Amino acid sequence: MEFSESNILKSLPTQFFATLVKKVNAKIATGADVINLGQGNPDQPTPENIVAAMQAEVAKSENHKYSPFDGLADLKQSVANFYKREYDVDIDPDTEVAILGGSKTGLVELPFAVLNPGDTMILPNPGYPDYLSGVELAKVNLELLPLKEKNNFLPDYAEISAAVKDKAKLLYLNYPNNPTGAVATPEFFEKTVQFANDNQIGIVHDFAYGALGYHNRPLSFLQTKGAKDVGIEFYTLSKTYNMAGWRIGFAVGNAQMIKAINHLQDHLFVSVFPAIQRAAIAALNGSQSSVKALNDLYSERRVAFEKAAAEIGWHAYPAKGSFYSWMPVPTGYTSERFADLLLEKAAVAVAPGVGFGTAGDKFVRIGLLTSPARLQAACVRIGKLNLFKKD
Repeated sequence: MEFSESNILKSLPTQFFATLVKKVNAKIATGADVINLGQGNPDQPTPENIVAAMQAEVAKSENHKYSPFDGLADLKQSVANFYKREYDVDIDPDTEVAILGGSKTGLVELPFAVLNPGDTMILPNPGYPDYLSGVELAKVNLELLPLKEKNNFLPDYAEISAAVKDKAKLLYLNYPNNPTGAVATPEFFEKTVQFANDNQIGIVHDFAYGALGYHNRPLSFLQTKGAKDVGIEFYTLSKTYNMAGWRIGFAVGNAQMIKAINHLQDHLFVSVFPAIQRAAIAALNGSQSSVKALNDLYSERRVAFEKAAAEIGWHAYPAKGSFYSWMPVPTGYTSERFADLLLEKAAVAVAPGVGFGTAGDKFVRIGLLTSPARLQAACVRIGKLNLFKKD
């Protein structure tokens, strides 16, 4: 007996990062010392206080049972306390918080929680590739909104046609931005709330890199007056606390959207292992000194990489958040051809910008997830290819 994948599975886009990993592993298999700057996987350990909390909670028999379907009340209250402390935003833990097995889960499932097949949503171009999975699973229509360097990679709502504004029901945003490192301004978020109200379009803000700002604390969308009336924000502990493998995050904001997420998850999950939720409480409520130290580490790496890159004539877009550098592709190359060349000739892996959308094809994304010495060594290797004109 044979079983083929469903038409829905066949319609899903190729997993961009899985393809990149295969290329890198194939190069490593040749014995090459690959400097992998193509990944977005935090390289630092989870802070000790969080690990200790997890170890203690795993031993408790009450955590071996099912969690409440919509998550532990203590965790939802901790999320509300976190938003009040960090952003001075009031969150109702009972109606405005959804607990997620990582924010990716929520971002992918939201379209089929609040849209119907044939509805239209808008995604940024370039943007996080897995947003597209939600489009295909929900069988909704897609419109792309270009992010341009001249606008600091913030969308210009005036460029959206009247026809798209009329039919669209959802818009995804992500600041600090993956892949560009751009950040939002208060004025932009105010325009976003106005745009949402004028066109009856819900806003979804992916705040995965919310703790990672090079100069100033990145803004939460929910700090904007009226934001909860028009949308929600997704947050993950993966980047803030180096908990990527733990798979824990949450959504906060508009109560109707949160209710829809929880309703869908009632049919898919029984929330997250309670011990992980208890560890998340420790992360949100405990000392935040590790977050500052992490920001300092990424800033050090960014300076080291971008200075070394400039020395070979390769100049970064001035990112203000996340742990990425957004680097231009030399004349005559697509981002994929350039990335393949760097892997083959320099044993340096980068993420081609086209993997994030057609508007990213003039760039590659660098993950600042290795030591300054390795970042500098990558630039030395690339410099030997003589692809850039030194200043």
